[in-house]
Amino acid sequence: MTSAASRTELRELLDELREHAVARLAAMDETIAELRADRGADVADDEHDPEGVTLSGEWARAVGLQEAALREITEIDDAVQRWEAGTYGVCVDCGRGIPIARLRVRPFATRCVSCAEKAGS
Repeated sequence: MTSAASRTELRELLDELREHAVARLAAMDETIAELRADRGADVADDEHDPEGVTLSGEWARAVGLQEAALREITEIDDAVQRWEAGTYGVCVDCGRGIPIARLRVRPFATRCVSCAEKAGS
C-alpha cells in the first residue's frame, strides 16, 4: 500500500484530525450549554420573542456542528480500528490498496476512488 513514512504520516494525520474534532465537539457542547442557560426555564415562543429566532437558529447551528464532529470522530475511530486490524488503506469493495493521495485528503476513506464512484460516495 504505502511506505512506512507515508503510513506514519497518515496515522499522525488521523490522530491530529481526532484531536481537532474532539476540540470542536467540546466547543459545541459548551455553546449548547450556554444557549440552554440563555433560554432558561421559559418555553421559548420563537414567533413572538425577538430573541427566540436568534436562539433557535444558533441552537440548530450548534447541534449540526456537534453532530458533524461526532460523525467525524466515529469515522476516525473506525479508521484507527482498521489500522490496528491491518486493513487500513484497503478498499472494502475490491480489496485493492487505496492510493496514498486519496488517504491524505480523506484519511478515513474505506473505498478506492473507482469503488467510491460506483457506490456514489
